[in-house]
Amino acid sequence: MKVNLILEEGMRVRAANERWMTTYFDTGSDNHVPTAASPMEVLLEAMGACSAMDVLSILRKQRRTITDFRIDIDGERAQEYPKVYTSAHLIYTLTSPDATLTELTRAIELSHEKYCSASAMFIRSGCEVTYKAIVNLPQ
Repeated sequence: MKVNLILEEGMRVRAANERWMTTYFDTGSDNHVPTAASPMEVLLEAMGACSAMDVLSILRKQRRTITDFRIDIDGERAQEYPKVYTSAHLIYTLTSPDATLTELTRAIELSHEKYCSASAMFIRSGCEVTYKAIVNLPQ
């Protein structure tokens, strides 16, 4: 796997992978408003996206109907440099007429314990990763 990064202006960086998919990063310095997520925000987003793909795949293999799905993540960072993540709490909210809380919880467990490489990187670095699962019926 290879990526390249190119400075656009200020602290805005454009990254592209081998398939030319593009991601932008920006920290917002020199008194300008950031135009993209920071690298540390993207790490949380990547963990959420990785786990979401696992969970959705597992539930779809169980032939569950997914009306809506979201993950809200709250990450805490160390106070001193390097300001690594020390904890991350994910709240999975699934809206489905036929999925159970037990099924969602098991899918999340499988994601974090077996499939999600991004989550494994957080956990192996010493970050405490916790989660909560919520299942709502469609209205």
